[in-house]
Amino acid sequence: MAGGTNKLSDSSLRKMVGRESPGDSFYADGDGLSVKVSRVGILTWYFTFRIGGRNTAPQRIKLGNYPDLSLKSAREKRDQCRAWLAEGKNPQYQLNISTQETLKPVTVKEALEYWLNEYAAHKRANFVKHREQLKKHIYPYIGNYPLSMCETRHWLECFARVRAVAPVAAGYLLQMCKQALKFCRVHRYAVSNALDDLTIDDVGRKQNKLDREHNRPELADIWRECTGIKFKPYYAALLRLLVVFGCRSQELRLSRLDEWDMQEWVWTVPKEHSKGGERIVRPVPVAVRPFILELYERHKDSGLLLGEIKKPEAVSQWGRGVYRRLGHSAPWTLHDLRRTFATTLNNMGIAPHVVEQLLGHTLGGVMAVYNRSQYLPEKLEALNKWMERLDLIAGEYPNVTILKVAK
Repeated sequence: MAGGTNKLSDSSLRKMVGRESPGDSFYADGDGLSVKVSRVGILTWYFTFRIGGRNTAPQRIKLGNYPDLSLKSAREKRDQCRAWLAEGKNPQYQLNISTQETLKPVTVKEALEYWLNEYAAHKRANFVKHREQLKKHIYPYIGNYPLSMCETRHWLECFARVRAVAPVAAGYLLQMCKQALKFCRVHRYAVSNALDDLTIDDVGRKQNKLDREHNRPELADIWRECTGIKFKPYYAALLRLLVVFGCRSQELRLSRLDEWDMQEWVWTVPKEHSKGGERIVRPVPVAVRPFILELYERHKDSGLLLGEIKKPEAVSQWGRGVYRRLGHSAPWTLHDLRRTFATTLNNMGIAPHVVEQLLGHTLGGVMAVYNRSQYLPEKLEALNKWMERLDLIAGEYPNVTILKVAK
């Protein structure tokens, strides 16, 4: 550094400010940094560099004016420019990008909205719910913060508000925000590592894994009552089709009539309604086809299989109370119907890959890459046998409400 660098001093610079001179003059500080003194005594910092060696023409970029940009700050900018050069980057372009990020940084809300629009809208069936959660729990508190300046503690304050009333929801919110920030980072939109080290246990708790399956008397109750008058038509139809197909509630809740081919009798769940982001193709078992036609005639003006779209929270709340309406002592949820469906079909000898496809799961390993078959004949046979099994079980327990169920 001695002898060639840091030749200027604040005292010498202050003497030149406002002093008139016959012409513009440059004074070098070293390592490419110099200050230009205009005829009227305005001092401007410049960094001079070459790209391609000494045989190329020098380039000069303006860093700022003295004393607004101090000697110390000018040297720091010079060192940053030299570091960019060492990395093979043009300091002029990098300086423009850095200045733009400083003057108009990406906010937390902009980063999360970028993920919602560029990823979740195409990959998540419930992305509207994601946006509602962010609007409620994140945007009002740190939405306008520059993402790069938002620290872990700011995020934790948001999660703490959710944890106070819904610790499981706080964990989901963390996972969603972590995925969003990773997406922004990978796509070079914005960078933040504030959530990298956080786990669900830091902000809430994981949802308890359930292993609830319905026994035969319970299944008889459910199958009988979803074809009866105990429930309102919307929920009776929803429950009936959840039992038949073992599908997720959102696939039926959002189902449009144009998803149902009533010539080939195939239901195609579009990828935007699928949790995994892939379309799901299921044949319609013979016994339920008249009911699908009935729903079509009843709701053809709406274009929706169930006639309307209820909010997921309303469906979940209704589902959590069904066991009471049926007189079952052990709680169960609508999602437990999928577990009962899968377990029973496997016990009936249905091939595991057929069961997995009916559930809407992707096949693992090389099968996911090379095997594109939908196994429609095998699926239809499985669902027809499942319908026969349901009628058989209902016949074993006619009109008997189960008052006690072993946990």
